[in-house]
Amino acid sequence: MSQQALHNAKAIVAREKLDFGLDGELPRWWYENNPYKSRLVDALQAAFPDGERYFISCVRAFRAQTTDPTLLAEIKTFMRQEGQHGIVHSQYNQRLREQGMDIDAIVDFINNNNNFHTKHFSKEYNLALTAAFEHFTAMLAEIFFVKKETMSNADPKLRAMMAWHAVEEMEHKAVAFDVMQQVAKVGYFKRCAAMVHVTLFLSYLTIRFTNRLLKNDGFSFGKRMWMMAKCRWWLFGYKGIISSHLGTLLAYFKPGFHPWQQEAIHNYDAWVDAYERTGDPMVAGAALYQAAH
Repeated sequence: MSQQALHNAKAIVAREKLDFGLDGELPRWWYENNPYKSRLVDALQAAFPDGERYFISCVRAFRAQTTDPTLLAEIKTFMRQEGQHGIVHSQYNQRLREQGMDIDAIVDFINNNNNFHTKHFSKEYNLALTAAFEHFTAMLAEIFFVKKETMSNADPKLRAMMAWHAVEEMEHKAVAFDVMQQVAKVGYFKRCAAMVHVTLFLSYLTIRFTNRLLKNDGFSFGKRMWMMAKCRWWLFGYKGIISSHLGTLLAYFKPGFHPWQQEAIHNYDAWVDAYERTGDPMVAGAALYQAAH
């Protein structure tokens, strides 16, 4: 890791037993009261619990070969953070089931793919997939929390849950990458192939299961297609939430890339300071949101 990357790195802290009030009242369409936007994020986050377990297993496969004590400590905290993410997102998934959402279809899809990847690909390639997935999840902070307008009409509980997850993804975004390069010795072309694989996989997952959840909501095929068409601009148009951050994604393909060449978002410290002061992730989530541009 370069000296600049070391300077940019954040401390990895496992925060446990966080309460976002997910057992209380939650709106059906929590993001701007927009069914498509809400279900798109719901479909993506529904994959997190089993996805996080896959990430843990892929990194753990190289722990015994890791000799750097700093990286070993980071691996341990990475696994604790990912474990907590799985617990909280499982709680939210249960609330979605109570709304009539077919969450188990997403869970089964993820587990089948994880099993396929583990069985048919080398542990080095599975680790490369994990590093690519981690690059995407670290982008969540940049996508949703740099600009205040992006989450201005989101439910505060779900916004706080996403803020906490995004902050911790920023903190550990280099762990799988460092294990991949320093321990597994994965080369440039395998790293890039894994990113293409992950990009296609996530695109397919979100398209397929956003549609599935909207169908569970009772929307007709024509209505679902109309919603998708209307939200293309929100995703990929001028200043769209995805198109605006293509540079972050494409940087992964640069030779010599390291995750800490991309700094944490400017309001990261607002979340950390608020949480250290209060121990309340709801207060910290509000602080991250308020400090956005």
